Amino acid sequence: MALENSFVLEKLKSKFGEQILSAEEPYCMLTVTAVKDINLEILKYLYEDPELQFQFMTDLCAVHYPDQLLQLCVVYHMHSLVNNHRLRLKFYLPIDNPVIQTATSVYAAANWMERETFDFFGVIFEGHPNLKRILNVDTMDVYPLRKEYPLEDPNRVDKKDSFFGR
Repeated sequence: MALENSFVLEKLKSKFGEQILSAEEPYCMLTVTAVKDINLEILKYLYEDPELQFQFMTDLCAVHYPDQLLQLCVVYHMHSLVNNHRLRLKFYLPIDNPVIQTATSVYAAANWMERETFDFFGVIFEGHPNLKRILNVDTMDVYPLRKEYPLEDPNRVDKKDSFFGR
């Protein structure tokens, strides 16, 4: 039996109730937003449920929304290989306390993805076995993918419009 988005959503809502904040289907992919405190519970449930079997984490990343109250969003992309079905999970975090539980106890692949997300966005994955910078230098005290800095140096002279006939 092929999984339907409505079936997956009903199972999640029946298990987690009001902790599921919203659901939508952009480009036919079920996208579920839930409170950040239950991220690990949801991931374990999706992995262990015999009907769902979301046992492959294809991606884990973050997004910075500077104009929202909860500015950081951790996004998980899950795949049930048995059912050939994909699911996106979102958990919003405040930028002044960007802490969420690590998924490494469920998905070994989360290890390096969480380190990269920490490195570029500053999300702290509580319980991670080795949460340290992975690509940037250890002494760096900023998170380069946050939208807190101008895209270009305004003092560069080679980027003046007059050089390009504008």
